[in-house]
Amino acid sequence: MEFGVLGPVQAWQDGRPIEVGSPKQRCVLGLLLVDLDREVPLDRLVDAVWGDKPPRNARGGLQVHISHLRNVLPADTIKTTPGGYLASVDPEAVDLHRFRRRVAEARGSDEPETAAALWDEALECWRGDPLSGVGSDLIDHSVREPLLEERWEAVEARAGALLRVGRYREVISDLTRMTGEQPFRERLHVLLMAALQRGGQRAAALEVFRRARQIFIDELGIEPGRELVELHGQILQDDPGLVGVSPAVGRGDDGAAGAPAEPGEAAAPDVDFDDRNDLPRDTPDFTGRQEALTTLLRVAERGAERAEVCVISGPGGVGKTALAVHAAHRLADRYPDGRFFIDLYGHSAGREPMTILAALGTLLRALGVKPQSVPETVDERAALWRALLNDRRVLVVLDNAASSAQARPLLPAAVGSLVLVTSRNDLSGLVGARYLSLDMLRSSTATAMLTAILGAERVEAEPEAVRHVVELCAGLPLALRIVAARMLSRPRWSFARVAERLKDQRRRFDELRADDQSVAAVFALSYQSLNPAQQRAFLLLGLMIGTSIDDYGAAALLGVDPRRADQILQELVSVCLLNEEAADRYRFHDLIGTYAWQQALEQIAETERETALRRLSDYYLSTARKAAELLDPQVHSYELDIRSTPPYEPVLSDVADAVSWLDEQREIISALIEFAAAHRRPRLAWQVAYAFWRYCFIKGYTDLWLNTHQRALAVTRAEKDDQGSAITLVSLGVAWYLSGRVDTALDSLNDGLDVFRSLGDEIGQARAHINLAGVFERMGRYADAVHVSEQALVWMRSTGDRRREAMLLGNISHLNYLLGNYREAVSYSHAALDIEIPGWASTRPRALRTLGAVSVRTGDYDAARRHLESALEMFDDLGDPAGEAFTRSHLGVVQRELGDLDAAVKSHLAALEACERSAQRVAEADVLNELGATYARAGRFTEAQESHERALLLARGRQERYAEGYAVLGLGRLLSMSGEIAKAEPLLREALETFAELGVPEAAEARVELEGLRAAG
Repeated sequence: MEFGVLGPVQAWQDGRPIEVGSPKQRCVLGLLLVDLDREVPLDRLVDAVWGDKPPRNARGGLQVHISHLRNVLPADTIKTTPGGYLASVDPEAVDLHRFRRRVAEARGSDEPETAAALWDEALECWRGDPLSGVGSDLIDHSVREPLLEERWEAVEARAGALLRVGRYREVISDLTRMTGEQPFRERLHVLLMAALQRGGQRAAALEVFRRARQIFIDELGIEPGRELVELHGQILQDDPGLVGVSPAVGRGDDGAAGAPAEPGEAAAPDVDFDDRNDLPRDTPDFTGRQEALTTLLRVAERGAERAEVCVISGPGGVGKTALAVHAAHRLADRYPDGRFFIDLYGHSAGREPMTILAALGTLLRALGVKPQSVPETVDERAALWRALLNDRRVLVVLDNAASSAQARPLLPAAVGSLVLVTSRNDLSGLVGARYLSLDMLRSSTATAMLTAILGAERVEAEPEAVRHVVELCAGLPLALRIVAARMLSRPRWSFARVAERLKDQRRRFDELRADDQSVAAVFALSYQSLNPAQQRAFLLLGLMIGTSIDDYGAAALLGVDPRRADQILQELVSVCLLNEEAADRYRFHDLIGTYAWQQALEQIAETERETALRRLSDYYLSTARKAAELLDPQVHSYELDIRSTPPYEPVLSDVADAVSWLDEQREIISALIEFAAAHRRPRLAWQVAYAFWRYCFIKGYTDLWLNTHQRALAVTRAEKDDQGSAITLVSLGVAWYLSGRVDTALDSLNDGLDVFRSLGDEIGQARAHINLAGVFERMGRYADAVHVSEQALVWMRSTGDRRREAMLLGNISHLNYLLGNYREAVSYSHAALDIEIPGWASTRPRALRTLGAVSVRTGDYDAARRHLESALEMFDDLGDPAGEAFTRSHLGVVQRELGDLDAAVKSHLAALEACERSAQRVAEADVLNELGATYARAGRFTEAQESHERALLLARGRQERYAEGYAVLGLGRLLSMSGEIAKAEPLLREALETFAELGVPEAAEARVELEGLRAAG
């Protein structure tokens, strides 16, 4: 299928036109085809279709138009993107992009005949006014007019190409008509006059000038431009220089005697060519940037085949100019025809960016063009600059460029040339350029820079203080050089003193100033280049909680929708004031962030700052709570500490979404609790912490769990928020237990329980009892665990919480299994299975696992296998590696008791692998013990001993009494089997005492082993 926008918007299938719909639908398709393979934002499409009066449901209407287009176009032609739509087809199938390709090929062709043919092909792509018939003012001004300008430029270039190959009659025929259509395009008149002169029609050429001059005077009140006037003068004098006519060149249409130059190009200016070297002094102690330097050297090596351009971008003070100049000195020998440097003043104090006209004038004079020979217009200067550099190998450094538009006319076209452009903007508009973005220096490189400037002795004397200074300077080369310069002039200053002076954020920029160098001033230039909306966003982002932010967080902080937030963030990225560290996640460089924060405190009213931060904290708390509900529906119901529900939040639909969002916000959640503590908002602190604990459990982030909850507990206690203290204490108790500090865990849980009792909060008491039961179980206090679980069960039944009722029934079933109360275990398991909860299935595999374990103990191996395999399948579906580990280990016991020892070993090893995938690895000691028992049954005594010893070490570290007793029993059995009775007896006796204390049936096994040992002895 082919598409056309250079005329009415149209599509063809096998040469036959396809009806693409109404003018609005053609408008949408036309815009998408113009920006082929690039996202067209929804707002731009709405503006194009409806202008400044869109209907209330404009986006819905737009979706209808898109749907219609998709019905008539091939699949995947129009794709939905995060912010709009894009069209994706072969560029050769779209007349506009085919036209642009032919234009590029024509400009790049060294063969005049080939170039002329390519210009013909390019203009054949046009069928009329571009995107006609769509009825859109936006397209008229922003799309159609620029496209028409491209066409006229191509018309002029084609005429010039035809002049070069002597096809004068075609030029005369075409341009006689076109000068009537476009009377104010001077270039058309110039080309027509040149064609007439070269075709032997001198009088007609002079008449063209007379008519053109009269039109300019009558209609515009001005004289024609310099190029037209000079050509007129040369024709009057019959001067062949500018128009390329000489006695040797025939006047006929074939032009066989030579290829005359295009008007405006052949008149050689007064030039004294010189092997020029404008490069500034190289930095003598240049340090680091080896990877970037290698990239630049490689770009230069590839430059033998094209004119190379490399853009070096980065924030102010990062060392862009230093790198460009250093690389230029390294490469100087490769460019014998000149090394040029020009500061374009894109971001310079007290100076406007240099105009393109002035920059070209400076470069031409540097090249050796006499001042009187420098043309007056940008186009003429650019053409002369390119022409004079043709066939020359030059290196040009365009420093401190403000924009692509400023740099583009300064780029030479000569193969073998190299241009290094430095800018605080990303200059994405330089087509074909290579891009190199500079970041801050790594700590080791920053230290090496200080060493190069100050000497190794001074740096090596204070390694920690140096590290601290580098950290406070955030690796910014300018900051490091200012520090080094101040220390050079103050030999008594130590790095410790410098670090102390830099530590205060409010005065840090005062310290990072020396003579005419100032980090704050460098940042201020970038800030001042922003428009008011960007400046406000920059300042508000300086208030962000944590060190990074996503689109939704930025939307909340700025008080805009996510699409607008993304646009602003991308604008700040493009001027190197913000880093996009990952897709849709943004971070300030440390010093830039500090600058933004300081300026926000000075320029934004306190009430506006507080309102913005409240919006941001509301967004984080609201979304964190939704994520927590997906991971584990909360026991407590409470009013969230938010003023209003955030209008924009990411869609979290399942556990994977919740974990992914919390993964991205982990550092921010921690910072949010610190923020809440600093702002004396206890409810925000404990509610965020409460929403965070289950994620920490799933991921195994016990230290983070402890740190966040301890901070939340401190602020709730300080602000006398008893409910928050109690909830946080219970969560802390679980974290303390998982970290191996069982006594501290019990204290925390009991403290929380006491506060809940004082509040009369039965739900809170139930939650405390549930978690106490978990700690009691791992300690081997099974009877206590059953007691507190049954109390919690009563409360949960009274509230109608069926999910937690099922969970508690399963827990009590498992505890009775451990105690040897198999009938009760089976009864509770069936009670748990009888509770059906849509969308909640985690209690079922646990109940089935307990039934399987009971069947193993009672010798019903068929039933055991059936229950355990069903449970394993469910745990696998749930992605629960801890449940999988226990279940696989029980299956291994079944296989062991049935004599399939190899299969049993494999099951136990698979269970260990599942333990490694489980964040908390709670099953590991139990699995190792069963593996040891299976190895012993198989006669693999060394491996059995190693397994039990590993289990014993783990169990004692975690205070898991049952696993500890089983490991000791296993080691005692091994010693007994090897005849080492004296060593075996104390171990078996220890196992018996442990199991008897726990009240579990394994005490009988230990007693039998001990009595048998004594009988044998």
